[in-house]
Amino acid sequence: GPDAFYTGPIANQIVSAVTTSKLSPGDMTMTDLAQYRAKEQQAVCAPYRVYVVCGMAPPSSGATTVLQILGTLQRFDLAASGKNSPKSWYLIGQAMQLAYADREKYLADDAFVDVPVAGLLNPEYIKERSALIDPEKARTDYPAGNPPGAMPRTAAISSEVAGTTHFTAVDRNGNIANMTSTIEGPFGSQLVAGGFFLNNELTDFTFSPEKNGAPVANRVMGGKRPLSSMSPTIVFDRDGRAVLALGSAGGKRIIMHVTKTLIGVIDFGLPLDQAIALPNIYFGGGGLEVEQNTMLSAMSDGLAKFGQTVRPVDLGSKVNGAQRVGGSWTGASDPRSEGTSATIDAKGKVTVTEPRLVDEAPTEDVG
Repeated sequence: GPDAFYTGPIANQIVSAVTTSKLSPGDMTMTDLAQYRAKEQQAVCAPYRVYVVCGMAPPSSGATTVLQILGTLQRFDLAASGKNSPKSWYLIGQAMQLAYADREKYLADDAFVDVPVAGLLNPEYIKERSALIDPEKARTDYPAGNPPGAMPRTAAISSEVAGTTHFTAVDRNGNIANMTSTIEGPFGSQLVAGGFFLNNELTDFTFSPEKNGAPVANRVMGGKRPLSSMSPTIVFDRDGRAVLALGSAGGKRIIMHVTKTLIGVIDFGLPLDQAIALPNIYFGGGGLEVEQNTMLSAMSDGLAKFGQTVRPVDLGSKVNGAQRVGGSWTGASDPRSEGTSATIDAKGKVTVTEPRLVDEAPTEDVG
C-alpha cells in the first residue's frame, strides 16, 4: 500500500536524495512524506453542444480553462465553418487567449486560495467573455474578467516546463483510466531515489507572491500544490455514457492540445485519430502561434487578416485517447510522438494501430 512509499526505506531514499543533493540540497523530512495525503476531488464538468465534458479540478487549471474556451465558442457555428476555414481557427484563438488570461489570474490550489471555478464557468459570465470576441477583428488586449465570487487578485505568469505523459485505457466493461502525470522537465529534478526520478514541480509555482499590491493566486505556500495544466478529459453523451477520453503532454499548451482535439471530434465531426492530427495552435509574443508545416501554417495569411500576427513554430504534442465507436472503443495516439494504441479482442488478439497524419492511409500491425 501507500505506506511503502511514504514511510520506510523508499521514503528514506527520497529524503536522502533531496537533502544531500550537491546542486541544491533541500530540507525535506520523513515527517513531510508521512503526512502527505492524496486527495480525491470532484471532477469539473460543463455542457458543450449536446455533450458534457469533464476534467480535473484545481490545482490543475486544465478542466476549467478547457471548459471556458469551449463555452466561449458555444455561440459560434464551428461545424458550419469547418476545419479548413481561417475563421474557425481565428475564433478558437480568441477564446483561447481570453481563457488563459483568467487562468493566470484565478487558478491555483483551492485548499489555500479561493478559486472561483463556479464563477468562471457561470453561463452568464461565459456569455460576457464570449461577447468580447468580434467575429471579424482580433482584440488588441485579452484582459482577465471578474467572475462571480472572485476575490481581489493579480494576474501573474507562471512557468511550466514540458515533462508530462498521458495514457488512456478502457476495459471490456467500459471502465476508464485516464491519467496525466508529470515530473516537470526532462528527468524532473534529475535526482534519483528508489529507481525513479524525483519531480521538479515546485517550478510550477509563481514565485512573485504579490503584484501591484494584490496577492498572486499561485504563490508559494507551505503544503500547497502548484498550478498545473494537466487536462485528462472524459466526454459523456446526452444519455450519460462516456464516449471519449483523452489527455496530452505539452506544459501549458496541454490545454490547447486537448481543446483542439475536442473541437475536432465534436464540431468538425472527425474520428479521434484525425482530430488529434489536426494542427496545434497557441499564442505568444502578442500574436498567434500555429504549427509549422501544416494546413494551419499554410493559412497564416488568412488568419493574419483578422488583425493578429501569426507565427509558424514547432508545436509538438502527445495526445492519446480512446473513442466509443458503435458499441466498442477505438484507441488513437499522436502522429507527432512515439505513442501507439492497441486493442485486445475477446480472444486475446492484439491490434496495434500506428498514428497517422490526416491525409495518410491507415496502417495496422496485427500481432
